[in-house]
Amino acid sequence: MIRIIGGEFKGRKIKKVPSSRVRPMPHRLKETLFNILHPLLQDKVILDGFAGTGSLGLEALSRGAAEVVFVDEYPLATKIIKE
Repeated sequence: MIRIIGGEFKGRKIKKVPSSRVRPMPHRLKETLFNILHPLLQDKVILDGFAGTGSLGLEALSRGAAEVVFVDEYPLATKIIKE
């Protein structure tokens, strides 16, 4: 199960993309990344390239980013991010 790990939306579930083409970032790696980036996110526009499940962009929004641009070439991934 993928969840938002911090910020305003902490604990909310994120849908998985049912495909081996999309691999979510491991929880511990995402937590470490956002512990480092958190002070820099406030009111910024973030690019989530190769977004997959969108978990990085959604985490950034939860922690104060103003906007996130999600980019992924896999149609099923983009459909799930929009949901």
